[in-house]
Amino acid sequence: MKKVFFLDTVHPILSERLTQSGEYECIEAHDWTNEQCESQLQEAYGLVIRSRFTLDESFLQFTPTLQFIARSGAGMENIDEAYCSKRGIQLYNAPEGNRNAVGEHALGMLLSLMNKIHTANRDVKSGIWDREGNRGVELDGKTVGIIGFGNNGKAFAKKLRGFDITLLAYDKYKTGFGDDFVIEATLEAVLRKSDVISFHIPQNEETIYFANQEFFDALGKPIYLLNLSRGKIVETKSLIDSILKGTTKAAGLDVNEFEKKSFEKFFEDSDNKELNFLLESDQILLTPHVGGWTTESYYNLSSVLADKILEVED
Repeated sequence: MKKVFFLDTVHPILSERLTQSGEYECIEAHDWTNEQCESQLQEAYGLVIRSRFTLDESFLQFTPTLQFIARSGAGMENIDEAYCSKRGIQLYNAPEGNRNAVGEHALGMLLSLMNKIHTANRDVKSGIWDREGNRGVELDGKTVGIIGFGNNGKAFAKKLRGFDITLLAYDKYKTGFGDDFVIEATLEAVLRKSDVISFHIPQNEETIYFANQEFFDALGKPIYLLNLSRGKIVETKSLIDSILKGTTKAAGLDVNEFEKKSFEKFFEDSDNKELNFLLESDQILLTPHVGGWTTESYYNLSSVLADKILEVED
């Protein structure tokens, strides 16, 4: 029996389907410490994770029989892909499982920012009836730029089809994806022409602090910024500078560079001035990395992983 250890909590449909195949023994290890993993993963055939551990060589050296790692999510930044390739460890992720959730969340954040729904709600509940201060702007007639046109970028584009907008999309590694709605564009064109810019790219050496001072200096007009990819895509100090200068009107951040692996510890760094700006500014809309975290996507992520594992491994 092939032993699969679940190092994080995921929807049970994954363990149910693997068990039903008759090939796998699924072992819950979501509360194991690093030391327990080192001593008890010697017979692991597969690992299922989210973000609790960084699976690098120092961790994986204790898994001599490991054949696959399945990550319940899209990003693979907490897995040493080069080392896994060298060892022949198959990697699975599930960007298809939460792309619709991310697309809907991005649209919700954008409309909330443009219509000041977040501040209007706070004001009314505080006994303030400020119509002029909460006057919004409409999305119709604007140019939206999407950076990264993979599963999530495409999903956001699909949600935007009901609006009378110009949609520009840039992807360094893809061409030929334009159609009657999506205009394939250069990065320069996205920066120069967009009223809204939304990030949907993975975090790697090329993309860390993609939105830096040079990025914001290249904007052709003030923008609304969305980041539903990874926190370190946007350099916070450069974003704050852009907001103070007026080159960024507002930002919707489902992720930010100050996130911890244990998200519950997010608020402990009370002396961080940049984090405090994000927490206090009305021009920043924050959500706790839940863009792809709906009831439906929770199921879909595990179901997609089950499909991939059973197709390849059986």
